[in-house]
Amino acid sequence: MQANGTGAQEPEPESCRNGESSSSAAGAVHSNGLLSSANNGLPSTESPASDSSTKKKKRLSQSDEDVIRLIGQHLHGLGLDQTVDLLMQESGCRLEHPAATKFRNHVMEGEWEKAESDLNELKALMHSPSAVVRMKFLLLQQKYLEYLEDGKVLEALQVLRAELTPLKYNTERIHVLSGYLMCSHPDDLRAKAEWEGKGTASRAKLLDKLQTYLPPSVMLPPRRLQTLLRQAVELQRDRCLYHNTKLDSGLDNVSLLIDHVCSRKQFPCYTQQILTEHCNEVWFCKFSNDGTKLASGSKDTTVIIWQVDPDSLQLKQLKTLEGHAYGVSYLAWSPDDSYLIACGPDDCSELWLWSVQTGELRTKMSQSHEDSLTSVAWNPDGKRFVTGGQRGQFYQCDLDGNLLDSWEGVRVQCLWCVSDGRTVLASDTHQRIRGYNFEDLTDRNIVQEDHPIMSFTVSKNGRLALLNVATQGVHLWDLQDRVLVRKYQGVTQGFYTIHSCFGGYNEDFIASGSEDHKVYIWHKRSELPIAELTGHTRTVNCVSWNPVLPGLMASASDDGTLRVWGPAPFLDSQETEGLTENYSMDS
Repeated sequence: MQANGTGAQEPEPESCRNGESSSSAAGAVHSNGLLSSANNGLPSTESPASDSSTKKKKRLSQSDEDVIRLIGQHLHGLGLDQTVDLLMQESGCRLEHPAATKFRNHVMEGEWEKAESDLNELKALMHSPSAVVRMKFLLLQQKYLEYLEDGKVLEALQVLRAELTPLKYNTERIHVLSGYLMCSHPDDLRAKAEWEGKGTASRAKLLDKLQTYLPPSVMLPPRRLQTLLRQAVELQRDRCLYHNTKLDSGLDNVSLLIDHVCSRKQFPCYTQQILTEHCNEVWFCKFSNDGTKLASGSKDTTVIIWQVDPDSLQLKQLKTLEGHAYGVSYLAWSPDDSYLIACGPDDCSELWLWSVQTGELRTKMSQSHEDSLTSVAWNPDGKRFVTGGQRGQFYQCDLDGNLLDSWEGVRVQCLWCVSDGRTVLASDTHQRIRGYNFEDLTDRNIVQEDHPIMSFTVSKNGRLALLNVATQGVHLWDLQDRVLVRKYQGVTQGFYTIHSCFGGYNEDFIASGSEDHKVYIWHKRSELPIAELTGHTRTVNCVSWNPVLPGLMASASDDGTLRVWGPAPFLDSQETEGLTENYSMDS
């Protein structure tokens, strides 16, 4: 433990008739609004002569109609056209407006003049009649490209000059289209236009774009049922407190018959290993960027590098780096994990740069015996680093410890290099985080707290910062908007330096040590902890979450141990699939 004093719907294109017969397109269009298969391959069945036609059918609610149409669209996509026809006849609904069906078929068959004519009929059904120009432009663009691919340059030129240009719409795109006249080969055309070529694929894609201009009562958005199901699955996953694996955007590997629930037993809440090789307080631990190693620093003057077994989630001692007379309170891996920098507590004026592969000391840097070099951060280029401390030192150095730049009078508590390679974030003794640009020597205030900032870390995308604030606990800040997002509850934070971290898949979780001997875990969006991990017997100074293995975490404590946390040791098959109930929040 280090003490530190600082939707509207159009009435006309009604999609469901609720038992009323369809007469507007007799012979060509069934009650489902789709043309007969004799003409275009879409579903068709003979209208059954039913003596029950006099029976009055129950009027369907709007939601029932919508569901029937969604099911019909999905079944049609599966090729079950007769089933669709029966469904629409029995329900009295139609899948889409007859005008939309004609339009769809003319587009898919490449009958562009007929498709343009259909637009006039659809115009009256649209929320924004002016969108007809945009739809016509898309149709003519497809027509133009297909002519070019077929080698009909004169016909394509006629479309460009006599049809597309007079629309006076998107002239910039017309200039681009005219450039395609110079393409010498169809492959060249498809590559430059980023176009699939003449055929079903490009026309289906065109139809998806055209549909966005039509009300859903006229034509359903493409694959609407799959979209709704995927959104429901994603929402359940997002609300799952313990979901800690990659999100699969597809539905193939998901059961739609049960709700998504992850078991707490799959979460890194259980002690996998207790590492006792240090013989005094362990002040810091940090996994390497590739997740294969863990480095720990202790009051016992050593740094231990541990090898991670990705299968068993067990760690074994790899190297011990000795000689840090004041103890090791902070460690930083280089971006490529080839080097490790070690810093000491307040009264330490030295910084040690080790080669991870050989275990040899490359650089031992000290600008002055009166310095205090307690924090360090690597530049993204891996060739420079910044270091500083509370006595007013703030240096930028190369790998040999040569001083490149310095900033006078900044009492640094913690450092972080921004991905732009120019800006360094530094928390100082004025309870703030400022951004310092070493190129143009400018600085600006980013975060202002009311109490000392003992440490902070930044998310991978650079948007969020996690602060351990004296007597307040863990705070989440948005660095871009410069606002406090959330204050996490539960942790005991006084005036000791405790290091928290982002973690889990997609950094959805936050973990921190605490002076009450526990490790606390929160979901990033929730102020209350989802887990309190017990086992340590003194203050937990640091927590590190493996950046590659989301189910592995380590903590360092004043009790002289490191604890490795992982899933429960034995999971049955259901729990492995995340199908079990949530468990209590206490270990």
